Amino acid sequence: MRLTTIAIIPLLMIVIAMRIVSEAYASPLYMTTKEEEELGKEFMVNVRKYLTLIEDPTIVNYVRSIGERIVAQHTSPPFEFEYYVVKEDVYNAFAAPGGHVFINSGLLAAMENEEELAGILAHELAHVFCRHISKRIEQSKKIGYVTLAGILAGIFLGGSPELAGAITSGSIAAGKSLALNYSREDERQADQIGFKYLTKAGYGGEGLLNVLRKIRSKRWFGPEHIPSYVTTHPAIEERMAYLDTRIQIHPKQKRSAATDSTEFDKMRTKLIAMYGDTTAAHNTFDAELRKNPRDALAYYGKGLVLAREGKRKKAVENLKIAVQLRPLDADILRDLGKTYFHMGDYGNALNTLKGSLAFNSMDSEGRFLLGRAQMETGDLQAALDSFKTLVSSAPGHLRGTYYIGETYGKLGKLGEAHYHIGIYYKEKGRSKNARFHLKRALGYFAKDTEERLAVEKALKELSGS
Repeated sequence: MRLTTIAIIPLLMIVIAMRIVSEAYASPLYMTTKEEEELGKEFMVNVRKYLTLIEDPTIVNYVRSIGERIVAQHTSPPFEFEYYVVKEDVYNAFAAPGGHVFINSGLLAAMENEEELAGILAHELAHVFCRHISKRIEQSKKIGYVTLAGILAGIFLGGSPELAGAITSGSIAAGKSLALNYSREDERQADQIGFKYLTKAGYGGEGLLNVLRKIRSKRWFGPEHIPSYVTTHPAIEERMAYLDTRIQIHPKQKRSAATDSTEFDKMRTKLIAMYGDTTAAHNTFDAELRKNPRDALAYYGKGLVLAREGKRKKAVENLKIAVQLRPLDADILRDLGKTYFHMGDYGNALNTLKGSLAFNSMDSEGRFLLGRAQMETGDLQAALDSFKTLVSSAPGHLRGTYYIGETYGKLGKLGEAHYHIGIYYKEKGRSKNARFHLKRALGYFAKDTEERLAVEKALKELSGS
């Protein structure tokens, strides 16, 4: 039921907050930053259950880089910010407790340049800087437990989607003015503060104004009433008028720093190719190639869509043209190597991935694929080195940890194999599997060795969880 996956997320923070805010409050209006961070952690657990997050490094890292550029203008930001792209066509962006900032893929794909993305992010970051979220949570306590019970009934009802939706929609209708909507004053302040940090970061205000125009032209609710941006961010007409006036009054603030469109265009190409409708993606890239037959990113996008459809030979043809047009582009090389790998052409995969990593040695996906290709060609020690390098530079790369275990197993080092696979399951929250492998690992290491102590430590942490 799509209502439960999107519409209810802003309300989940309220349910979680009921417990937290009842314990302690630093002031009658705002949670402390520590309390908000705690709420943010619990909120993210629910987000991962209900939303599909795009974790593609090319996309997420780019969004993060723009957010960090804006946050860097703040002398003392209240949180360490994290950025997420939600796989959802409905135009929306929102900030959650503790510095978690979200943008829907549909809105991101509709943007035409970096300045538009910066504008939306600056506005959402301003809500966090101004502590609007904690204020909304305090106000939302007025909704009451009856309304919240109705919301939860709608979420977890085991009957028909229609009945569940009716219950949930009724509950939301009773409480949405407090739970979902920023006030007009919040929006006005977020625009003022956001504009300040936007211009300090070298962007003009036209980007946000252009995005608001696009949002206004598409005032719609998604399937089963998924809330759009205008639902949670009121007074869009007033905001557009304010921004237009501000830009006219301060023309010097229109744009003070040039931006390279290449990285934005590449991010958007991958977003459309890998996470949008395939027919629409083909139409987009075909149209771009008709305008410019030497458009490397259009060939890149075509190749990605074809690979996604399983048409790998045609995908390679398009990706090779993209490489010829942009021979130093590590991302295009990596995705060509990835396509070779999935075709079973491990020799070409190895050569291409090594070339990609020569241009970007920190590419975690490229390093992972190189290790996989080395495994397939029987070069196990090289594969082990690749996976270890990967996990050393990206400790959260759990698949890398798993394949360290797999490679150790193929090398006959079963203690190390069970240990790393056990750690993988431990971090994934699969305690039973983790305990099985870690206990097996104990039998391969002598008492008081460094390896055995590491296994015992992991088992102890599992017992305490």
